[in-house]
Amino acid sequence: MPLILPLCEVDRVQANPNIKVSAERAVLMDAESGRVLFEKNAYDPTLIASTTKIMTAIIAIESGMMEEDVKVSKRAVYTEGSSIYLTENEKIPLKDLVYGLMLRSGNDSAVAIAEHVGGSVEGFVHLMNEKAAWLGMNNSHFENPHGLDGETHYSSAYDLGLLMAYSMKNDTFREVTGSELYRSENRDYSWRNKNKMLTQYYEPTNGGKTGFTKAAGRTLVTSAEKDGMELIAVTLRASDDWNDHKRMFEWGFNNFETVKLQSEGVVEANGQTYYIPRDIYYPLTLSEKEDLRAAFYRYDEKNNTTNLAGVTAFMVGQTPVLEAPVWNERPSQSFFSEVKNFLNRMMGGVPWST
Repeated sequence: MPLILPLCEVDRVQANPNIKVSAERAVLMDAESGRVLFEKNAYDPTLIASTTKIMTAIIAIESGMMEEDVKVSKRAVYTEGSSIYLTENEKIPLKDLVYGLMLRSGNDSAVAIAEHVGGSVEGFVHLMNEKAAWLGMNNSHFENPHGLDGETHYSSAYDLGLLMAYSMKNDTFREVTGSELYRSENRDYSWRNKNKMLTQYYEPTNGGKTGFTKAAGRTLVTSAEKDGMELIAVTLRASDDWNDHKRMFEWGFNNFETVKLQSEGVVEANGQTYYIPRDIYYPLTLSEKEDLRAAFYRYDEKNNTTNLAGVTAFMVGQTPVLEAPVWNERPSQSFFSEVKNFLNRMMGGVPWST
């Protein structure tokens, strides 16, 4: 997908669902557009336990070090909490550590990853917070790579939804989080994924991460795909999280469908040609589809020195949904490559919303 200006979601259009969840905080989000379909206290920062490891995993994957061997430190081995039972001075591929992190929630694995990729746990935490800021996780702050409780370690259901939607656009992350089993050559047994939504409870599930501490309660992030739509569900402090997620997913899949709002390419209007820089898909209910309309707002040509011709505004009735840029002409491919490469060097990826 070519890089252009970020899609701007103007307002949160919601279908006012009648969903009851046990979680204190929850969100259901469309992975492609970022549209919030359902939320309950979704923007409140709180403890998140091992759902933290989604951030640890995606930074490790984007580091380009997955095939490198990691020498396990004493600090990693003696990290409290869940473990994949690493031994001091053991050498194990970073790839295996990422699987152990996501499938078995190894805190020892998280520290080993952090020390190798970030140079130290503290250096890695700095990368985590930079990535969070870049993704727009405005109610998040990390102080460790595993999610053990900390006074300055928190996120929100919405922010975790953003993170998961971004991470699922990475093929390696999708492969890891969607695996039911993984066998490291360093072990004589396989690791089985703790995410029972994936392994037992809900067939469309294709990824996610569990979490628990006494202070945070049960935390869960999952993704599911059905009929061309991918949804992200997040619950924080939930007594019945498996059913919460199934209930949210089923409501989302039953009430929304993915609609193509525009197609990438050259279009003609009023004798002039314009370039639409991307396909846009958006989840809508049947009634919203009937009320959907779009209007093109052209910039003042006299004062416009850029290639942007204007914006297309999409509305459901009188409610703004999103705005998308329209260009006078297609930029050269070298422009796309230069900007994309710059962002990759700076942040290790491209924003999920572009």
